[in-house]
Amino acid sequence: MPVEMGMWRIDGDAPRRLTTATLPSEAALEEYLERDPSLLGQRLLIVGRQVRTPHGTYIDLLGMDSDGNLSVLELKRDKTPREVVAQILDYGSWVSRLDRGEVTDIAESYLGRPFEVAFEEVFGAPPPDDLNSELSLTIVATDLDASSERIVTYLRSFGVPINALFFSHLEDEGRHYLARSWLRAPDEASSTTGRSTGKRADWNGRDWFVSFGEGPSRAWQDGRRYGFVSAGGGAFYSGTLRGLPVGARIFTHVPKQGYVGVGVTIGEARRADEVTVLVDDVWTPLRSLELSAGYGLGETQTDENAEWVVPVRWLASRPLTEAYWEKGLFANQNSACKLRQAFTIDRVTAHFQLDDDTGD
Repeated sequence: MPVEMGMWRIDGDAPRRLTTATLPSEAALEEYLERDPSLLGQRLLIVGRQVRTPHGTYIDLLGMDSDGNLSVLELKRDKTPREVVAQILDYGSWVSRLDRGEVTDIAESYLGRPFEVAFEEVFGAPPPDDLNSELSLTIVATDLDASSERIVTYLRSFGVPINALFFSHLEDEGRHYLARSWLRAPDEASSTTGRSTGKRADWNGRDWFVSFGEGPSRAWQDGRRYGFVSAGGGAFYSGTLRGLPVGARIFTHVPKQGYVGVGVTIGEARRADEVTVLVDDVWTPLRSLELSAGYGLGETQTDENAEWVVPVRWLASRPLTEAYWEKGLFANQNSACKLRQAFTIDRVTAHFQLDDDTGD
């Protein structure tokens, strides 16, 4: 049956139904949602309004959640049920194919500032590597008829990620209220997931992110002084670092501090008790150097629990007190991973006054 919203005020023992009022227009509802997308019951970053498609049509609102998934919001306005459903499905077919670069371009054109910065301001963390992995389609209406309900429910049974949201405008002694009701609960799963392939930024084949976790086992001042990065304490921590190829450009980050160096790997990962690093143009055993941290030296080491070390030629480095961080920069819990985010590459190389084309 069609969605209907009712609300009552309790005066003593007698409930009194609030009067249903009419919004000035559904364009006003679009304005409300743009200003405060939490009206939808979830945190969203609005990344576009009246987004032009290649077919000459315009998406009312395009949002993104904290997982980087896109949400198409289309107001019903005066369209028939078939028209609005066909239109939002058409929009979804286009949006689902947008790659990371296209999503970022749409967002920055609307936001007027770097997408990464806006994302972190809303969600408190940089955007994930994958954007647009999943899609949701929402019809927004001030009234919903039985035909729309049947169509949406039918499509959901086939795994189409579509829903309908009904807003009622209520009035009580000069005060105005919005009441919200979903046709289906947003967390109610469809019969299939509707999952699409995630859109990652292209990797340039050269740049890597490295996390240098300070602690008793390692110290950044050693890595900076002698030219190396390290990780250990288990295969989960050392495994990704051991995958770094020789010749990789690495952007080194100390957790909760920021970026402290950019360098090029000049040797393969080896255990701390076996590795040599390049000091004053001489390959020198790490264990023979004056170190501020332990690196597991003097303890029984196995490949599984050892501290693993990768020799590095620093192109630029800074002490911890000069670590660089700003909103939107990439960070990851892995000791090493491919760095795909152009925003981070551009900002860090500029901060360290490096030529991004040559790495020098």
